[in-house]
Amino acid sequence: MKPPGPLVRQMRGASRLAVDATTGVADLVEALHAGIARLPLAAPRPRTGGVAGLVYRSVRGVAGLVGGGLDAALGALAPLAAPAGPEPANALVAALNGVLGDYLDDTANPLATPMGLHPLVDGAAGPPLVLLHGLCMNEAQWRREGADFPAALAGLGYRPWGLRYNSGRAVWRNGAELAGLLDDLPGPLVLLGHSMGGLVARSALWHAQREGLHWPRRLRRLVTLGTPHLGAPLERGGQQLQQLLALSAYSRPLAALAARRSAGIRDLRHGSLIEADAGRASRIPLPDGVACHAVAATTARAPAGPPARWLGDGLVPVASALGQHRDPARRLRFTDTACFPGLGHLGLQTDPAVLARLRAWLAPGEAEGMS
Repeated sequence: MKPPGPLVRQMRGASRLAVDATTGVADLVEALHAGIARLPLAAPRPRTGGVAGLVYRSVRGVAGLVGGGLDAALGALAPLAAPAGPEPANALVAALNGVLGDYLDDTANPLATPMGLHPLVDGAAGPPLVLLHGLCMNEAQWRREGADFPAALAGLGYRPWGLRYNSGRAVWRNGAELAGLLDDLPGPLVLLGHSMGGLVARSALWHAQREGLHWPRRLRRLVTLGTPHLGAPLERGGQQLQQLLALSAYSRPLAALAARRSAGIRDLRHGSLIEADAGRASRIPLPDGVACHAVAATTARAPAGPPARWLGDGLVPVASALGQHRDPARRLRFTDTACFPGLGHLGLQTDPAVLARLRAWLAPGEAEGMS
């Protein structure tokens, strides 16, 4: 039997997610109902009784039956929709993975994005340069708004590869899997990560060194664009909202919604890189013997004072992107850094000035041992 095509897999994944969402909303509403109906001093309970309980159980039961029927029907369509070519990158699926990717992965939902390296420029030859996208994105988004970073970097003599991955998984899980993939790329290596992609690259390096893989000895340069090395305040705001909702017995069920942020998003709070550091900042230094570069942006057009005090790019503070911790012992010692004013987080993948700086850092004469 031929494997199901991408459309059937996505439809099947969407139907399962819809059923899960229906039962999840039923659970949430029933928990609110039970919380409001109980006596003030009674013990909390997530379920209702009597007729109300029967209604909620019926909703969950019907949702499960409908989901099973849809899954069976879509499975029957699979032989009629065998893949006719490479599966296209899907921006909507990428965004969904960023928000719910760990859940999709844990439930084996077909919408979960498998990790893979994809060549970005046909006919390009030379040492591999791996581009790692950020949260809710995919490798196709290195080409946006008229900009084409892969083609420009191929013009320097590299072979660009795009990493596609489920950005809702924990950073350390993606890092561990990437560590194994990179050992298959031959020759000297360069990693270029945007946002979360920079954390995944650093996590992969840690895992590879721990497992004694060969590619860290071939790594020549690591470049990060707007990576929250010291964490991202927006995710900290989500954590605070969750804590506030949990203060009241009546709003406590809603805290489950705030807690539904994916593991990948939660890792952005402190810049966590390894499993042991989940929920806290990692204190992993940059690799020795590797030229490491960091790019930050600030939405301010005329910033004043030292760069570490500038406003960030809308998502990541300048100090976090440049690894400039208040404690000197925890600062990241980058070989070189750059900060671009009047630029937002996503603009780091399209701005001509950022590309010019990358060309200067990655030019063949600058990359020793890249031949």
